[in-house]
Amino acid sequence: MNVRARRHAVAEAQSAFARDEFRRAVRALLMQPLLGPQHEDFASVRRQADRLRDWFARETGWALHVDRQGARLYKRPADLDDATRGLPDYERNRYVLLCLACAALDRAEPQITLQTLGDRLLSLAAEPALAERGFAFHLRSPSERRDLVHICKTLLDLGVLRRVVGDEESFIHGAGAQADALYDVHRHALAGMLAAVRGPSSWPESQMPHTLDERLHALVSEYVADSEDGRRTAMRHRLARRLLDDPVVYFDSLDDEARAYFANQRGVMATRLCDAAGLVAEQRAEGLALVDETGALTDVAMPAEGTEAHATLLVAEYLADHLRREPGPFAIGASTIAAVLGDAKERYGRYWRKSAREPGAEHELAGIAIDRLEKLNLVRRDGSTIRARPALARFALGTEIVARQLAPGIEADA
Repeated sequence: MNVRARRHAVAEAQSAFARDEFRRAVRALLMQPLLGPQHEDFASVRRQADRLRDWFARETGWALHVDRQGARLYKRPADLDDATRGLPDYERNRYVLLCLACAALDRAEPQITLQTLGDRLLSLAAEPALAERGFAFHLRSPSERRDLVHICKTLLDLGVLRRVVGDEESFIHGAGAQADALYDVHRHALAGMLAAVRGPSSWPESQMPHTLDERLHALVSEYVADSEDGRRTAMRHRLARRLLDDPVVYFDSLDDEARAYFANQRGVMATRLCDAAGLVAEQRAEGLALVDETGALTDVAMPAEGTEAHATLLVAEYLADHLRREPGPFAIGASTIAAVLGDAKERYGRYWRKSAREPGAEHELAGIAIDRLEKLNLVRRDGSTIRARPALARFALGTEIVARQLAPGIEADA
């Protein structure tokens, strides 16, 4: 090989490495927008920082800040009405506690103990305004201590806290004076927790939004240039955000203007987004899905291992089969889905965990399966009924295939 050929080969290899590294960095930031130096892909994010900033700004309108202490992609949701998003195992009280914990840490010393954080949360939780809204926190019961530990583990995962010594589990059960933990507080990561366009403390009292919907919109409201090009760019950003955040975008979820734009531009958008994020586009008559064939770029994988995942796939197969036989909208009650899983228990129960084989457990499994399918935008819940969405058809596996693919993973969970 002559010198020119070797140089070309080296250039090609470097180009391929940079392309793969950029893709890993995009995927890492999409999965964990607040990313610390300890993350395995942080070095890639730093090396690709300039290109990443340009790409996210152009395609989504999201700002990216990267320095040696961490990276923060300021993702903002395209759909504020989607109630299926959120941190795992979080409900209203835990979100309030998380906000109070961040407020307490903002005023804390560089190190803090779990016990001290709990005491400061008690003080903040005693605010009359919180009590008026039905929030209470006393730290007397194991369940309340478990909530506090859950908050700390979230902050540990995000890099806001770093454990120096101690054990959170012993704190839950109040196991003596040693039931404590010591943390370093990383203020750089703490400062990046809020991804709002405008901080809530910046509103004068006379302009303070009152309802939850008003507050959510005020937090993320962005400037849009009053021109045709400005409105088109804002629309493209909203669609790109949904394609990167949601499993599928349906035409019937868009207004007339966005639907017309999406119909004309979805192929071009899909090409750009898929190339950068390592996704595969599935264009359907009903809309567009960007699919991650590795199953890594999602917080709800399907198919997956475990009893709940197997039950979800069985429900998806049942609903998809119903769609094949009777095309068009249809609604099914949760009791029908529970009955389907009750029948499936006779055939697959030996692969499920013991508690899922108990009488009546199919109702709990049905609720979990419906929640998972709703988060994947494969069903829509209307009160007590469930409506299948068109993209569900891609999970129409045969019964024999379901058993053969899922049984090994299920068995390990038994």
